[in-house]
Order: sequence, then C-alpha cells, then structure tokens
Amino acid sequence: MSYSSLFAPSWSRPPKTLLLGDNEVHVWRASLELPSSRVQALQQDLSEEELERAERFHFQRHQSHFIAARGLLRTILGRYLKTEPRRLRFRYGPKGKPELAGDTSSRALRFNVSHSHGLALYAVTDDRQIGVDVERIRPDVAGEKIAERFFCPREAATLRQLPAEVRQEAFYTCWTRKEAYLKAIGEGITLRLDQFEVSVTPGEPAVLLSINGDSKEASYWSLKELAPEPGYVGALAVKGHGWDLRCLRWEE
Repeated sequence: MSYSSLFAPSWSRPPKTLLLGDNEVHVWRASLELPSSRVQALQQDLSEEELERAERFHFQRHQSHFIAARGLLRTILGRYLKTEPRRLRFRYGPKGKPELAGDTSSRALRFNVSHSHGLALYAVTDDRQIGVDVERIRPDVAGEKIAERFFCPREAATLRQLPAEVRQEAFYTCWTRKEAYLKAIGEGITLRLDQFEVSVTPGEPAVLLSINGDSKEASYWSLKELAPEPGYVGALAVKGHGWDLRCLRWEE
C-alpha cells in the first residue's frame, strides 16, 4: 500500500440529491479521458474566453483535457447552484485564481480545480478559502534536487532520510501539499516554497507546520491527504477546522 493513502478518504458515488452543508467540503474526482462526442457537448457550455484558451493548446489531447476540465467544472457547480452550466460566469484574482461572478455569486460558493495527465480534482465548499492539487508520480522528475533547491531545509532533510523506494512519492506528496496551500491563498507558485513548511514524514497526517516561521498562523489551516488513483497523489488545503470531507466520483 502507498503510504500517502493511509489517511486518504475513500471515493463514493454522489447522492441523487446533492447538498453541501455549511461545514462540508466536497472533492470530486473525474477522468478527462472522455469520448470526443462528450468533449464537444461540454465545449458548448464554455465562454468565448475559455474557447480562446483552448485554441492555444498545440496538441489535441491537451486541448480536449482543458475543455473537459472546464466543462465538468461548470457542470458540477451548476448542480450545486441549480443553474445551467453555460450561464455561470467567472472572475479571476490577481494571480489567476477563479471564482464565481455576477448573479451566480449570490451564494458564497468557493471552489478550486487541479488536473494532471487526464485526471481532475474539483474542491467545493461554502465561504472558506480552499485549494486542491493533484499530480501524477513521474519517476523521471528529479525530486530530490528540486527539494534541495526549493523546499524548506527540514523538508529536504526528511526526504533524504527516507528509503529510496518511497522518496519520489514523498516528494510529490510534499509538493501537492504546498501547491494546495498556495492555490487556497490565491498565490499560485509565485510565493517561494521555502516560506512555509508542511509535514513530509511517511505515516503522519498532512499538516501545515509554519508560515514564515509562524506556527500559530499555520494552525488556522487544515491539510488533507488525497489518493485519487494509483500512481497519483493529491492534497487539499482549507482555511479553518471543524469541517467534514466527502470525496465523490464523477460518473458520466
């Protein structure tokens, strides 16, 4: 068993009546490897700006994944808001984080999206800062060198001490925890990765340990490990505590 899945929740089918409680966070798992007919149907719901972004992809597979990711986002949010997906409008923060805009923003619905190599995660909650990240584990990535250069010294030291067979997975586990937090605060990768520290040790729950050396500031945040598929790792960052997580499978 992968150690990163020890604290990861299981993925269930969504209920017929979809309700998001005040203290709930929902994370959806979805495949972006969809039939061309389904991608074309999802494309009809995208805005002109989203269609222009799709056209910038050189490879058809990447373009299809982008269309599927945006189309499914609209479909999922539309279910919560009881709104047609094409009617949803988005605005973007200074670093590109999307949020609902216009009439659809009357409910304080917060969301975040991540996708990697054909797999997408969608995190949804009410009125909480939230970020999610998923990555496919790639053995050709120089994880140890990246950690030595960009991670906190204690994170890099922990990775060095791990058995070689789990070191790469641990690197991605650390990376996704950091990325989820950055996405939650709307900074993306612009904030230096060594300015905050997360737990890395195998068999321990995900924790944000410090922000700029301040453990009290970090304590306001929750981190959660996600194991969406074999060969992938994921993480969820949420501002606050006392919330319940439901992990759902999107099924066409």
